[in-house]
Amino acid sequence: MKNLAVLGATGSIGDSTLSVCRHNPDLYNVQFLYAAKNVDKMLSLCMEFQPAYVALSDEGSSQQLQTLLQQNNLHSQVLPENEVLTLLASVEIDSVMAAIVGAAGLKTTLAAVYAGKEIFLANKESLVMSGALFIDAVKKYGATLWPVDSEHNAIFQSMSASLQKDIGACDLNGEGVSKILLTGSGGPFLNTPLSEFEFITPEAAIKHPNWSMGPKISIDSATMMNKGLEYIEARWLFNTNKEQLQVIIHPQSVIHSMVQYQDGSVISQMGNADMRIPIAHVMGGERRIKSGAKPFNFFASDNFTFFEPDYDRYPCLNLAIQACYQGQHATTTLNAANEVAVQAFLDKRIKFTEIAVVVEQVLNQLNTQTASTIAELLHIDKEAREHTIQVINRGLIC
Repeated sequence: MKNLAVLGATGSIGDSTLSVCRHNPDLYNVQFLYAAKNVDKMLSLCMEFQPAYVALSDEGSSQQLQTLLQQNNLHSQVLPENEVLTLLASVEIDSVMAAIVGAAGLKTTLAAVYAGKEIFLANKESLVMSGALFIDAVKKYGATLWPVDSEHNAIFQSMSASLQKDIGACDLNGEGVSKILLTGSGGPFLNTPLSEFEFITPEAAIKHPNWSMGPKISIDSATMMNKGLEYIEARWLFNTNKEQLQVIIHPQSVIHSMVQYQDGSVISQMGNADMRIPIAHVMGGERRIKSGAKPFNFFASDNFTFFEPDYDRYPCLNLAIQACYQGQHATTTLNAANEVAVQAFLDKRIKFTEIAVVVEQVLNQLNTQTASTIAELLHIDKEAREHTIQVINRGLIC
């Protein structure tokens, strides 16, 4: 039995991870749960899983949780924020589900990498911000990396065993791979007239047709920035060049991604839109385990359809693909500007169509920076956020 840390325990990926744990109680001991500030949900999880350690990044929420644990005679130790990285590096943790949304997840994920842990990577921003540096660290410190995103996990499952063992340094040509086909649903506005986009509300944008996700990821799916970030992530995970990576719109979200081979074969991974499926795959390691997901019913499914992405409809996707080949400074800036812009849209301070405008403007204005260390990338991230806030606050969107 492995000791598991779940980072982002109260989010959607955390829910799915703990569901898989319920279905496989003999495989993982939930040792550490970490989240932002959802006190009530964390208290409920402590009652069920009785982790040795818990932490909330919000100090006030952490203190409130401490009090409630004592009142309920629960013995989970509440860690202060400054001790989280130490615990992740300790022998008390074997495996880490890295599911904190956004750049906030980079430090914790890197701490697990530096400690050589088994990492279930659901935080795509780790690779978007620090791709080459992150992959180099995985190799240097002997960490084991499993892709959790449904698309990257599908690609991983569709590859040969030799490629699976060489994440970050895959020789695609040598193994007969001609192209990786990254699928995306197109989000809730696939068929909405472009003339209506400026009137899209946050409430409409978070209603994804197939997946249940948090608000930030849901907005990213609506703009297809989420697919752009996954494109960047796939580049680093599978060591692709531009000709080896293609985005395909697949509205049904049944085929989660594909690998096309030089002999004309295409291998795909299919299933219902349930994150417990890829999570169970990585947590099972060398064997298949129960996920709790329903089996796919071919006789009740829609016809499968595929489209090329329309960049007029999805300018954020185009921005991400361009940034992917401009360098780490560009992808870090892209990610930071997008996070700020998405939050501004959720707060109804900018229009849906202005998300891409803001991101592109910040990219163009901060395109001269370079970075070769994590510290430099974090500085670029901070500067990009500050600049994006200024653009929005001063009404400088153009």
